[in-house]
Amino acid sequence: MEYLALSLILFGLGLFGALTRKNIIAILMAIELMLNAVNLNLVFFSRQLGDPAGQIFALFVIAMAAAEVTVGLAIVINLYREFKEIDVERINLLKW
Repeated sequence: MEYLALSLILFGLGLFGALTRKNIIAILMAIELMLNAVNLNLVFFSRQLGDPAGQIFALFVIAMAAAEVTVGLAIVINLYREFKEIDVERINLLKW
């Protein structure tokens, strides 16, 4: 049960960080923290139930997180090239 409490704390910290930060790098790190909390839950329940499906699904979540970081960093680079700063509130200006 300690793993579930740790996962809840990690997810809460990630959610707080994603909702309160203005810097997109910090938001991406908070989202990664939430995904790691989900992975911790998947592996914990997989081990408790004796079914490896949760661990396999955790690998897919890790691959999805890598793709999310790739797209996020591409947006960050484009945002920095355009405005010379990294501010979340200016992302909607990239479509013009």
